[in-house]
Amino acid sequence: MKEVGTKPLNLSRILIYFTLVLFTFLAVFPFYWMYVIGSNTTAAINQFPPAMLPGTNFIENMNKVFSNIQFFQALLNSFIVASAITVSVLFFCSLAGFAFAKLHFKGKNALFIFVIATMMVPVQLGLIPSYMIIAKLGWINSLNAIIVPAAVNAFGVFWMRQYISSTIPNELIDAGRIDGCSNFRLYWTVVLPVVKPALATLGLITFMNVWNDYLWPLVVLKDSSVHTIQVALRTLNGAYTQDFGMILNGTFLATLPLLVVFLLFSKQVIAGLTEGSVKH
Repeated sequence: MKEVGTKPLNLSRILIYFTLVLFTFLAVFPFYWMYVIGSNTTAAINQFPPAMLPGTNFIENMNKVFSNIQFFQALLNSFIVASAITVSVLFFCSLAGFAFAKLHFKGKNALFIFVIATMMVPVQLGLIPSYMIIAKLGWINSLNAIIVPAAVNAFGVFWMRQYISSTIPNELIDAGRIDGCSNFRLYWTVVLPVVKPALATLGLITFMNVWNDYLWPLVVLKDSSVHTIQVALRTLNGAYTQDFGMILNGTFLATLPLLVVFLLFSKQVIAGLTEGSVKH
């Protein structure tokens, strides 16, 4: 009877492990494939069946990337833009989320609905008016053209408002008011320490989205000295020929900082998702 009872448990555990291994392979394979292509010649890439093992041309393709674009300058530009926007979004969105969740003022619900409604407007519709404003400010070919318009977004406000509403009781806010805390003091000393998991999740999403953004930087950044990494990688495409080894090599190198950031903050994101699942 004991053996019969343990078989379903072992089988289910095997299925779980198999599923986890399968999804891990599917998640890792694109990065491995980028490395394989980035380390082979174009001839080896175009042959059938294609090369499945890393080649010996990784350093050569990397040198081609460095000689064709200002790779490290573009990488630095992307890091500056992504970091500045992430910090700005975390501050302003959490502050607005606190106001919508815990403060009482006239027209709060209508204003919140208006903010959420802006999420339904396609980004492409705002390209022309945004470009006209940036041109009037003289920010063409400046990183300000990317940082300032993205300093706050509707998703971040919605995310922080929902998290603050569900995790911080009104009694805690009232206790802070009795102790003489101002609204900003409540936000800084009471709300922020509690919502760190939500900030980590929002920060990671924002950093990744900004790092991978291509359309808006392409529109406002003309000079190669201010190109972000995605715009710089686009210039690797030739007009008549494509060196896929060089292009994928640059793409692989540009992905590495993103993976490092994800690994550094993944624990905080998981902590935020699992917080509250265990009673203390």
